Amino acid sequence: MTKNTHDADVAFIRALAELLNENDLTELQVKRDYAEDDSLNVRVSRKPPQQIVAPQQMHAAPALMASPAPAAMASPAPASPENMDPASDPGAVVSPMVGTIYMQAEPGAPSFISVGTTVAEGDTLLIVEAMKTMNHIPAPRAGTVKRILVDDGAAVEFGAPLVILE
Repeated sequence: MTKNTHDADVAFIRALAELLNENDLTELQVKRDYAEDDSLNVRVSRKPPQQIVAPQQMHAAPALMASPAPAAMASPAPASPENMDPASDPGAVVSPMVGTIYMQAEPGAPSFISVGTTVAEGDTLLIVEAMKTMNHIPAPRAGTVKRILVDDGAAVEFGAPLVILE
């Protein structure tokens, strides 16, 4: 890579960061192809302010939970009234990117997890599709799935809580 290309890439990344801030976005991802075996993949992200994220998640999570399994979701919620904000739960697994949630490897396949499932560290909890790439979200530690906060096919933001492990 020449110095001119490097300088152009740095300017390009700075421009992406400015777009991120100017349009109040949480993440941008771009792939720039130079030649057959030469490309630049750039992902610029920032964590949104906590006071803005929490109210959106509180409104989005119950709507997403209402349709998949109301009986399974109704019992865990009253059991932990001190954890009204799922993002503040110490067992929360958050989304590392913006994308679409898939609970199974392919349509018709069994879900990776359900409430009560015991998982080992590194087991796939779900998939986040971002820019036609399937990103497996691994369990950060061993535990039991206490709550699933997202619905299959739902859109998810960067940093949004997906699953609560205990």
